[in-house]
Amino acid sequence: MTELTVIVLAAGEGTRMKSAHPKVLHKVGGRPIVGHVLQAASDAGATHLAVVTGPGHDAVRRAMQEIAPATHFFEQAERRGTAHAASMARPAFEVAEGYVAIVYGDHPLLSGADFRRVTERLDAGLDAAILGFEPRDPTGYGRFITDGDRLLAIREHKDASEDEQRIGLCNACILAFRAEVFRELIDKVGTDNAQGEYYLTDLVELANAAGRKVGYAVAPEENVMGVNDRSQLARAEATFQQLRREDFMKAGVTLHDPASVYFSYDTEIAADVEIEPHVVFGPGVRIESGAVIHAFSHIEGAEIASGASVGPFARLRPGTNLANGAKAGNFVEIKNAKVGEGAKINHLSYIGDADIGAHSNIGAGTITCNYDGYNKARTVVGENAFIGSNSALVAPVEIGDGAYVASGSVITEPVASDALGIGRARQINKPGYGKALNERFKAIKNKK
Repeated sequence: MTELTVIVLAAGEGTRMKSAHPKVLHKVGGRPIVGHVLQAASDAGATHLAVVTGPGHDAVRRAMQEIAPATHFFEQAERRGTAHAASMARPAFEVAEGYVAIVYGDHPLLSGADFRRVTERLDAGLDAAILGFEPRDPTGYGRFITDGDRLLAIREHKDASEDEQRIGLCNACILAFRAEVFRELIDKVGTDNAQGEYYLTDLVELANAAGRKVGYAVAPEENVMGVNDRSQLARAEATFQQLRREDFMKAGVTLHDPASVYFSYDTEIAADVEIEPHVVFGPGVRIESGAVIHAFSHIEGAEIASGASVGPFARLRPGTNLANGAKAGNFVEIKNAKVGEGAKINHLSYIGDADIGAHSNIGAGTITCNYDGYNKARTVVGENAFIGSNSALVAPVEIGDGAYVASGSVITEPVASDALGIGRARQINKPGYGKALNERFKAIKNKK
């Protein structure tokens, strides 16, 4: 397989985003924009990844290292154009073999197939291949000047003549070269343009002047959507979500109201899962066949087994694991907890840092008191246990198999298997005292 070095240009501040964060760190489908670009490059078989960032972009580097630990980073200290940015990755392309592809880091809907559109043209004998598209509105994009299948030049919008601005075929976001061709040409780029910058797109004319064979490939507009402001970010998110919804429905997932369900980039859902309206999936969710997700639920970092039921109005946080047939009902929040087969947490409960045994029942209003202000501790409930409503289980604590906890209890000590745990004060009734309190409180109000 031919080696592929991909250089991602991610040095821009994204001032039109009106944000304190670099543009490429804004998320689509729960993943930073530039993370989608890196993933697309990896899916295309990139053997070496390089990212060019701006000064002080440590957060960008940290985010990218989490996605692709072997990524090499370079800094563009001065904003002098895209060719200047690419040249900052010199240590990467100087030793590159095979192909070098440069891609803009603000295109979250790219796929590996889009990289292959241009690398396949190089496989066919071209020295350079540029990805283009035909936008509904070409304003602002560089235009492809072509002669049949040959790409003669890319004219930036500000430098284009009126005739050239009528061209509908535009520059997208990937420029691919044979490695030796890129090395030969990159330092020849000049600044004779309206912006006075080093344009990466000038490599096309330089390659033609050097007698190289230059062509192009065309991608769908939605694949190469760039993000420069919040409106474009919203459009990219909407497109991403629509594509994911279609993918899941084609794979056998039932969505009652597709437009109201939101997925993350890594959501995994098996066939015959049923999802009701207004459900949000954060990163790290995996759902097995036959589970039902009821309306208005929020799920992140959770594994949901076959036949499990979630919601409505449930929140599953990272570390949640629901076994076969388990239930997390309405207004239930679960975090870092394993809920055994057939166990039920039907309503109004918080279960955090816990293990709930198979077929146990957690009554309404039950909470695990897992945090002392400094440390987390774990609650363990055995199999076939019954926790009465409005109980507080103060961790660390263990409830044995088949044990009962009386409603309204505060449990601070272990409850043995098959035992009954009661942790509440004895009820005392005072006849007539309710009437006295009523008269007293009424008098206080009347004085006001």
